[in-house]
Amino acid sequence: MKLARMVRMVTIAVCAIALLPLAASAQPRQPAQAAALPPRQANYAWDRDLLRASFSYRDVLSEPELVKKLSSGLPMVVAMRAYVYRRGDDTPVALTARVCRVVYDLWDEVYRVHVIEPERERDQAAVLDGALRLCTEARDLPVVRRGLLAAGEPYFLGVAVDVNPVSPEMVEQMRRWMSRPTGSTGIGAGDALFGGFVQLFVRQIATSDRTLTFRTQDLTP
Repeated sequence: MKLARMVRMVTIAVCAIALLPLAASAQPRQPAQAAALPPRQANYAWDRDLLRASFSYRDVLSEPELVKKLSSGLPMVVAMRAYVYRRGDDTPVALTARVCRVVYDLWDEVYRVHVIEPERERDQAAVLDGALRLCTEARDLPVVRRGLLAAGEPYFLGVAVDVNPVSPEMVEQMRRWMSRPTGSTGIGAGDALFGGFVQLFVRQIATSDRTLTFRTQDLTP
């Protein structure tokens, strides 16, 4: 009787150990660093096989000292990067960007705005509210081609906005990235240009006058 009971106990233990890898694999994937960012609403639209997004980050310039600095006559740069993440992953599949440079013309009392984004580059004169809108609102921004997304899987944008980035090299990298053909936002293994952006949501470093980060709601193609 004792021998039979010992055999049963050993058998149960062996089965339990064998099932451990299965139990571990059944656990849901841990949320990515970017997924834990504050949520913000975006509007998505498909342009054939190209996903476009519209969203605002106007609160990056909400602090009075930044508005005062904007009106001082010194140049101000607002650099925005939006990374495409699949839910549960820490490695983005695509990156789109937008850079705005604005300077107040003390003589003509208008704001001179220069915007660079995929598909277009433009100059415009505006009053304060118009300058804020031009620099902090993305409209129909090309995000990613459908072929880079897995059907039925949820994706979202992890967004980082910097006011007056300390590193001019970062802004230059963004300019080069945006010079690619429209929709060529996919991040490949050999994209050395992307290397400087990878740790953005893992560690926060004071690299600008102000940094704003958030994530958009999910989109499932």
